[in-house]
Amino acid sequence: MSNYGFSVPFSFPLEFTRGVFDVANPLFAEVVSRLEPDRRHRVLFVIDECLAEANPHLHDALLGYASAFADRIELAGPPVIVTGGEAVKNDIAHPLQLLRTINDLGLDRQSFVAAIGGGAVLDMVSFAAALAHRGIRVVRVPTTVLAQADSGVGVKNSINLFGKKNFIGTFVPPFAVINDFDFLETLEPRDRLAGVIEAVKVALLKDAAFFEDLAAHAPRIVHDTTVLHRAIRRSAELHLQHICGNGDPFELGSARPLDFGHWAAHKLESMTGHRLRHGEAVAIGMALDIAYAVRQGFLARDVANRIISALEATGFQLWDDALEQRDADGTLTLIRGLREFREHLGGELHITMLRDIGQSFEVTSMHEPAIMAAIQDLATLRPANVGR
Repeated sequence: MSNYGFSVPFSFPLEFTRGVFDVANPLFAEVVSRLEPDRRHRVLFVIDECLAEANPHLHDALLGYASAFADRIELAGPPVIVTGGEAVKNDIAHPLQLLRTINDLGLDRQSFVAAIGGGAVLDMVSFAAALAHRGIRVVRVPTTVLAQADSGVGVKNSINLFGKKNFIGTFVPPFAVINDFDFLETLEPRDRLAGVIEAVKVALLKDAAFFEDLAAHAPRIVHDTTVLHRAIRRSAELHLQHICGNGDPFELGSARPLDFGHWAAHKLESMTGHRLRHGEAVAIGMALDIAYAVRQGFLARDVANRIISALEATGFQLWDDALEQRDADGTLTLIRGLREFREHLGGELHITMLRDIGQSFEVTSMHEPAIMAAIQDLATLRPANVGR
């Protein structure tokens, strides 16, 4: 038997700025032309519909920017508006329509698709671009807290199918990621809050000092831009350090160490028809796994109480009635999420747990009666019970 192997290095810049499409800011043009500075690059802008509604001047700003940097940027076509939010991932018609546009405009492998929007839009656009010609360059411009702190800086993209979160997708690093803090100013408080959870998550897993900073500013983090921007930077940095340093960026194994709380979150999202935002579901999923860890003797109760108190002080609701939803045979519907997560991982279950703040480990099985008991522990955190 002959064995062959090769490795391919990947690198991409992560930039932080304000006014990314202001003609006085050359960053986007510099990023696009960084490999071929003497070339004029074809760019198709794809904009999140929710973002476009909140920023009515964005369309004209993109046209003006391309004109100002016409020596480096050629508009491949008019900016494309796509459905915002999780709906854009729930219908395969959306990536197919974008693929049709890419084809009709004649984009090639050295062209660019610039995706501007929240995490779901970045996922869908990156997925479509990864399929076209086996990969068109993508510049991501995340515009939500969640996308800037976590999903927008990673190498994964996907859409939902068959009622399962992220059922089809690819691992393709972006050409670049540009976080523009100005876009966060038009977000609703609920969306700001939902995005913060990924910063809390990665702090709990990897950086105790970061968690203490977040906990100290918990009541202010959503409204204090200095604290929020600092949290986004550190979260993005920790996520990229993990991707670049853990030896398995494309998740060829079964381990998903940054998916703390996500096995339950993914199921809660689909169970509620995405009434729960991803970040809201992750907060509940993390609280559930924390309660489970206490039940199993992994995590000290006083540490768990500190974490739960910080989550509540930040503004998260850690209960949803979907936790008690049951199938026709009486089985908790949420338990199916554990089985689906195992399938998504490749058949072998790996669930991240905490031993302490900043110290994580993995289990390869979960005791269903203990999960049910942990759900009952969370029931005491129902909004009506808080403060009793």
